[in-house]
Amino acid sequence: MSVNRGTNRGWRHLAALTALAFCVDCAIAADGLTAVRSPYGAPETMDRFEKIARDSGMNIFARIDHAAGAAKVGLSLRPTQVLVFGNPKGGTPFIECSQTVGIDLPLKVLVWEDATGHVWIGYNDPAWIGHRHGADNCPAIGAISKALANLVDKAIAPAGAY
Repeated sequence: MSVNRGTNRGWRHLAALTALAFCVDCAIAADGLTAVRSPYGAPETMDRFEKIARDSGMNIFARIDHAAGAAKVGLSLRPTQVLVFGNPKGGTPFIECSQTVGIDLPLKVLVWEDATGHVWIGYNDPAWIGHRHGADNCPAIGAISKALANLVDKAIAPAGAY
């Protein structure tokens, strides 16, 4: 009995594309990056996140606008911004588990507009950071993960919901 593998592969490909097409509030994760689609433009998403982080007691260390930097040297880049933030109350216990975690702290979020015009907010998963530094079982990971997810959820919530 012979099976036409090309046809089966085609159906699987079509099914995957169909599932992806119906994804409204998509989230992606690759190599430790957690990213969630935002209903707001890139600057507004970052403004909302920064305010929520500050209001939650986070220290804001830097806001970097990569698109503005590109423009200064005559290059074009879709909106892309990074916010560096944190709080030693959360970060110190993580670093105590493995001092090399300090290279990944303070925390950062990235907001960018993709080629299709969708805006994303992403961050390095604290569990991935812990694994990277041999601190998989660090008790601080759970609290930091929960706090980051909560901040992102509030930043992309409907206006006035937080």
